[in-house]
Amino acid sequence: MSEFKKIIDYNKKFVERGGYAEFVTDKFPERRLAILSCMDTRMTKLLPAALGLQNGDAKLIKNAGAVVSHPWGSVMRSLLVAVLELKVNEIMVIAHYDCGMRGLNAEAFLQKADEHGIPAARIETLENAGINLDGWLTGFSDVEDSVRHTVNSILRHPLMPKSVAVHGMVIHPATGKLTVVVDGGAPAGQGGRASTEKEY
Repeated sequence: MSEFKKIIDYNKKFVERGGYAEFVTDKFPERRLAILSCMDTRMTKLLPAALGLQNGDAKLIKNAGAVVSHPWGSVMRSLLVAVLELKVNEIMVIAHYDCGMRGLNAEAFLQKADEHGIPAARIETLENAGINLDGWLTGFSDVEDSVRHTVNSILRHPLMPKSVAVHGMVIHPATGKLTVVVDGGAPAGQGGRASTEKEY
């Protein structure tokens, strides 16, 4: 039986027994918090547990490496929607040690694409269209530097209000211990300061 079929079968029983009742909340995060984290499977339950988060507390946005790779991509758009539409005033970028994006390189990645039957002509078409696959498919060498870069990308975005506090951390994938890389201060208007890194 496929995982899809197992999930559909489980979901039917979940709804029938009212398993959703304990998770009922609304679309506005109770703690006015958005978190950009990695999609690593170890973070599924560990991250919320290590931060003391309950359902409804925060907006969770996940991708490979917890990075903002493009100022006009879907990750940045999600963060802006969280702030401008959903009352978020604090953002946390939380990457993790032992990340698969560390050391990712385009050549090895494209070799795997070839092994999965992606024709070389398709890769050439993308490159000829001006898509920088080397840049797009290259990870980072230092996770803490990557967090700093992502925090600064968020702070410098022209549509991000300066009142929003943006923090950067790295979590240990086994213990959940957080290492603070960037302390963005308190959101403006809450007795604190917005990060000085917001200056352009």
